[in-house]
Amino acid sequence: MDKKTKSFVVYTLLILGTIIMIFPFVWMVSTSLKSALDVYTLSIIPENPTLENYRRIFLDSLFGKWFLNSIIVATVTTISVVFFDSLVGYIIAKFKFIGKGIIFIAILSTLMVPTEMLIIPWYLMSSEFGWTDSYWGLLFPGLMTGFGVFLMKQFMESIPDDLLDAARIDGLGEFKIFIKVAIPQVWPAISALFIFSFLSNWNAFLWPLIVTDSSSLYTLPVGLSFFASGEFESRWELIMAGATITALPLILVFFLLQKHIIKGITLTGMK
Repeated sequence: MDKKTKSFVVYTLLILGTIIMIFPFVWMVSTSLKSALDVYTLSIIPENPTLENYRRIFLDSLFGKWFLNSIIVATVTTISVVFFDSLVGYIIAKFKFIGKGIIFIAILSTLMVPTEMLIIPWYLMSSEFGWTDSYWGLLFPGLMTGFGVFLMKQFMESIPDDLLDAARIDGLGEFKIFIKVAIPQVWPAISALFIFSFLSNWNAFLWPLIVTDSSSLYTLPVGLSFFASGEFESRWELIMAGATITALPLILVFFLLQKHIIKGITLTGMK
């Protein structure tokens, strides 16, 4: 097989794979633009496209509140994860102290515990401190992650110690060294951690479902589940409109950080 034939086969497979991957999303957007009478037609392009479905989900439900809740939860937890996981990773990578190895192993051990096994301790803690059915109850399980600490520690180790010593000689304190010297050196890893954390918290379903009782505190995944099984059970055009809006922030975050994400994932694999 010559080079041109190989290239043709490769690109053909890539195009087919791309079509298979994006078809569900295209169908979702298409259905969201259809009327109730056209929703069961097999045409991808709506005959009479309408934005009425998007207007209805905001007027006939708490969709706007659910969207705001998801933005708050995903943004706060992601910022917390990026800052604290980076800080802990920097400390473990660049400081020597008694018990450092044990602490790091303890952090890594949390990766071996399935999330489902943590639900009961989280709920008991929330009940004990009065955090159920509150924003804090939604937030606290995702404020730090063992994966983020591990990822940032691996990248922090690649920063030359001489660079940090030079900053100390110049009179910078340790926190300023972390912010002004260490962080810029591991920006690709931070970008990758940002998107992983945002995606995970934006799509979180089980914990928000358990810890919230008030519909006004639902996040989008929880709200859409009740939205689909309740009043609008058979109104797929409304459900798809809600799902389309839910996907938009993730798409926006990915395109804004695309270059950094790809670089971070590549370097993570090398690590």
